Amino acid sequence: MILLALNPFITAYAQSDWFGKVIFWSLFITSAICWIVIVYKSWELWAVKKLSSQFNAHFSEHKHDPLNIQCTRPMWGKLSDAPHPLFDIYRATKQQTLQILDCNLSIHSSEHNALSSADIEMIEAQTTLAISSASKQLEKNLFILSTIVTLAPFLGLLGTVWGILLTFAQLQSGFHANNAAILSGLSMALATTVAGLVIAIPALIGHNCLKNAGREQRRSMEEFAHMLLTSIELQHRQR
Repeated sequence: MILLALNPFITAYAQSDWFGKVIFWSLFITSAICWIVIVYKSWELWAVKKLSSQFNAHFSEHKHDPLNIQCTRPMWGKLSDAPHPLFDIYRATKQQTLQILDCNLSIHSSEHNALSSADIEMIEAQTTLAISSASKQLEKNLFILSTIVTLAPFLGLLGTVWGILLTFAQLQSGFHANNAAILSGLSMALATTVAGLVIAIPALIGHNCLKNAGREQRRSMEEFAHMLLTSIELQHRQR
């Protein structure tokens, strides 16, 4: 069935001229890039969701002492290369909090465990910056899919116009123009149009699904950050 479906495209490619073959190869490369991005970003978001769930559960068990949680990034296995936004947020917030506490210790030795309102605002700013950085990492390379959504139909349209142009050129050569040459131009015109749409539709669906998953993950990061900041404030808020 797959070979039967691909047969018109193979025939149109074989009968096209060099410029038509360039258009077909451009569509093929665009399709390959599209699916590589979709598969990789889907795996990345799945890994982020799994890591975030594990870290959230670990933090919930030890949130009474938020600055002494022992947790590291995975250093082996398939998840070692995946982003770990909750860990990055926790690490950035913890480093900022400890720096402020050490500074308070050097200035006010009697209140080294206390955080003022200004200190908490500085910690919140650092946490917000970490969330923004993690969100950018999750949205990285998604622009490729949005570009393909626009580019693929235009490549298909280019093949359509070129195929029709070749057809009219054959018709202008005389009433006894080769029927095979005329049909090859029309075949390329239709095949490139279909190929462009077949590439653009999955790219559009994948882009929207991945974008929505990224927004949901950002909400999870914001909820975790709120829980983390609340735990730190309850433990170290200046009386």
